[in-house]
Amino acid sequence: METPDGAVVGRHDGLMYYTLGQRKGLGIGGRGSAWYVAGKDMRRNVLKVVQGHDHPALLKRSLMAAELSWVAGQSPKPSETLSAKTRYRQRDAACHIAELSTDTCAVEFAAPQWAITPGQSFVAYAGDVCVGGESSQSEESFLALLLQPSLFHSLARGRWMVSLNDCRFSSFSSSLAKLV
Repeated sequence: METPDGAVVGRHDGLMYYTLGQRKGLGIGGRGSAWYVAGKDMRRNVLKVVQGHDHPALLKRSLMAAELSWVAGQSPKPSETLSAKTRYRQRDAACHIAELSTDTCAVEFAAPQWAITPGQSFVAYAGDVCVGGESSQSEESFLALLLQPSLFHSLARGRWMVSLNDCRFSSFSSSLAKLV
């Protein structure tokens, strides 16, 4: 484990056992604020950690989404104001689609979001209606998606319940086949 400055502060048990924003189970302590996982360097097998819940390395204003599933039947317009969740039980966050192609989109948030994590779902809403989403949030870390313990989960918002497992299984299976 190392800090953004390159200081080694501990050892990890395998990158697949950690998620961005994780605080517990790191095995490092000491003075100051709590330690959080801020990133993974897969090439170097390094877990990046920072101190403090509000460290800038934990905040992101955008994400790349791939393998999209627009359950509303069509993709939103790039100028359309949406709200989205990138974490379970997260409050809605205002956003818009900055770029859109047939299989990817860039999402920009009005305010920085905490610990946007590859493998966790990005779910977009137009008002109270789920318009769609995806679950890999980074082109370079699709493998990290496969290593996440909670690959798919249900998201509830008011009376609407969407299971990404139901909407995305066939798309995910075809993506997995491309990796093998």
